[in-house]
Amino acid sequence: MQMHHLPLPPDAGADGYWVKRGDGAAQSKEDVRFCKDEEALAQAKTDLRQRGVTDIVVQAHVTGDLVKFYGVEGADFFRRYYPTDDGETKFGDEALNGTAQHYPFSMERLKQDAEHLSRLLQTPVYGGDAIVKSNGTYVIIDFNDWPSFSRCREEMVMCLGEDGIRKSRPKSF
Repeated sequence: MQMHHLPLPPDAGADGYWVKRGDGAAQSKEDVRFCKDEEALAQAKTDLRQRGVTDIVVQAHVTGDLVKFYGVEGADFFRRYYPTDDGETKFGDEALNGTAQHYPFSMERLKQDAEHLSRLLQTPVYGGDAIVKSNGTYVIIDFNDWPSFSRCREEMVMCLGEDGIRKSRPKSF
């Protein structure tokens, strides 16, 4: 992401850290942990290694609105949601950023960045998380292939068709 100038959180910051397993999607709450300081970060990394996880990602905590997004590369489908609006959560970590303030930001720009990332990672059906800061900028903190589309499953099926084939051609890389 850094090489392609896509917005990502810094490695270090004053508001704590997130440590995540980097070898796959989070299977349990222990796979993604908030660490308030360097000591907690070191312990979280040790805990992951003891569980056999060797690919570890560390990101500085970024304050702002957590936004979940879902998309299909090259299709007219991109949706975003604030998990604190509907309370739908996987492990409850969204509470660390508080209730969404709905800071204004460019959803079109987020879609462009997500599409770019989907092409780079060859992940045409994707979902992710971003933090929108109070100044309207954002960072992408997570990106996944084949997310649940839990909030927009019916719309996604309409876009792809019931057989899973895109109704529109993907943009060229």
